[in-house]
Amino acid sequence: MKDIVIVSTARSPIGKFGGMFKDVSAVELGSNVIKTALQRANISPESVDQVILGNVLQAGLGQNPARQAAIHAGIPHSAPAMTVNEVCGSGLKAVILGRQAIQLGEATTVVVGGTENMTQAPLLLNRYDKEAFAPEKLTDSMFFDGLTDAFGHYAMGITAENAADHHHITREQQDLFAYESQQKAAKAQQEGLFDKEISPVTLADGTVVTRDESIRPQTTLEKLSTLKTVFKREGSVTAGNSSTINDGASALVLMDKETAIAQNIPYLATIKASAEIGMDPAMMGYAPFYAVNALLEKADLSIDKIDLFELNEAFAAQSLAVVTDLKIPANKININGGAIALGHPIGASGARILTTLITNLEQTNTHTGIAGLCVGGGIGLALLVTRD
Repeated sequence: MKDIVIVSTARSPIGKFGGMFKDVSAVELGSNVIKTALQRANISPESVDQVILGNVLQAGLGQNPARQAAIHAGIPHSAPAMTVNEVCGSGLKAVILGRQAIQLGEATTVVVGGTENMTQAPLLLNRYDKEAFAPEKLTDSMFFDGLTDAFGHYAMGITAENAADHHHITREQQDLFAYESQQKAAKAQQEGLFDKEISPVTLADGTVVTRDESIRPQTTLEKLSTLKTVFKREGSVTAGNSSTINDGASALVLMDKETAIAQNIPYLATIKASAEIGMDPAMMGYAPFYAVNALLEKADLSIDKIDLFELNEAFAAQSLAVVTDLKIPANKININGGAIALGHPIGASGARILTTLITNLEQTNTHTGIAGLCVGGGIGLALLVTRD
C-alpha cells in the first residue's frame, strides 16, 4: 500500500453560537481553509484531484456544500467533490476516505476536512403537515439532525449521563476535567500555540478574526459547581462540562508520499492506519476506547508508544471514561485543551483535532499521535499519524 502524507493543514478560528461567524456560511468557512491549506503547501488548485469535506447540518446550504467550497476556493470544475455526513466523525471520515482514494490510485492529491455553521442551522417545517405553520411544529435542525440520538430520541447529553453512571464518574471529576481543558486552551491561546494552524477569516465589516471565541479563561471550579444539570435533574452533566455549539472549518491536503517527494513538497506527517467501530448508541461516548484499541492492534503498537492523543471532548464524562480505561497519561491527552474549551463544530471537529494533533506533535518535537472521536449513533473513529 502507498504511504499517504499530510502536506498541509489549516483551520478557521472557532466561533461561538451566535458569535463572530453568525453571518459566515459553512461554505465560506470551508472555502477559506481550503485556500489556506493549498497556499501553505504551495500547491496550485489545478493540482487537486478530489475534495472531501464533512458537513452535518446541510439543510439550506444548497447542493453539495463540499463542491461549493471547492469551486469558491478556485479548484477547477474537473475535480469532483463529496460531502460526508458521519455526524461528529465527518471530518475525520473525510480524511480516511481521502487516504483510501489515493491508495486505490484514484487520485494523487486530495483536499479533505470539514466545515460547520451550527448558528445558521435552520428551523424546519413539514411541507405536508396540515398544521405545519403552527409555531410548535417547528423543528430545530441543529438539535434534531446533529444532537439527538436517532434511536432513543434523546439528547446526546443523555449518553454522557449514561457514561457517568456506568463508569461511576462524579460531577466533581467532570468539572475538574472541564476546568483543566479551559486552562490548557487559555494558556495555549495566550502563548500563540494555535496561531500556526489558524487561517484568519475576514468578516463582512473588514474585521480579521484570528482567535478562537469560546475559550473561557475566567472559568473556575467554583463557577462550574454552581451550574445546573441540563439533561437529568439528578444527573451530573452541565453546560460547563460539555462541549459547546460552534462554527468553524478545517482542511488538510493529502498526497501520495512518493509524489510529494518527487515534487519536493515537504510533508508534516504520514497517516499510518485508521480504525472505525460501532457499538450501542446509548453508550456512544465510550466508542473511542474501542476505536483506539482496534487501531493499536492494527498498527501492532501499545498505548505507551503513542506520544500524544487528541480525543474529542464531547463531554467530560465520556472523555474521562475513555482516557481512564485506556490508561492515557494526563500529559499526553489534549495538551492544549479540547472541545469543552475550543468548541465542537460537529462536521469539522474530526479534521480540527487532527490538525491540532499535528501542530502539537511538531511543537513538542514528538513523533506518534492518535486522533479519535465518538460519534452520535454509536460509532468510534481513530487515526494514527507519525512524524519523521
